[in-house]
Amino acid sequence: MRRAQIPSFLLLAVSLITILSAGFAHTRESLPAEPDESSRLDEQYDHESRMFYMLYSLKGNGEVDYVTARSVQDYSRSAYGNPVYYTERFPILYYWNHTMWNDPEMDGVNGNERVYQENIDFDIGRFKPCTFNGQPC
Repeated sequence: MRRAQIPSFLLLAVSLITILSAGFAHTRESLPAEPDESSRLDEQYDHESRMFYMLYSLKGNGEVDYVTARSVQDYSRSAYGNPVYYTERFPILYYWNHTMWNDPEMDGVNGNERVYQENIDFDIGRFKPCTFNGQPC
């Protein structure tokens, strides 16, 4: 009778571990969908990485709290001299809630995004490093 108890105990232990680990995996907040243009604060092109960044304020307080980065396939100048960027339809990178997310499929936010790096702050100074008379350039 003792032999039958050991497999039952192992089955119970494995079941509990599976249930508990699945519960902990879902405690991280899910990445929200890309916001609409009404919350966009700025757009930046990074020549080094060939990425087009869109900076958003989900809270509406003027502070950047959500960022997307799209790969740029090509760019040109309009007849007026303004840059025109031809990007992928969906971002490859997302930044939200101090976490950088990677979406290698570039198919939009649908749950298959992977955490790239946690506990980071987005460095807006990379794009706007200067000030003039105490005001950002």
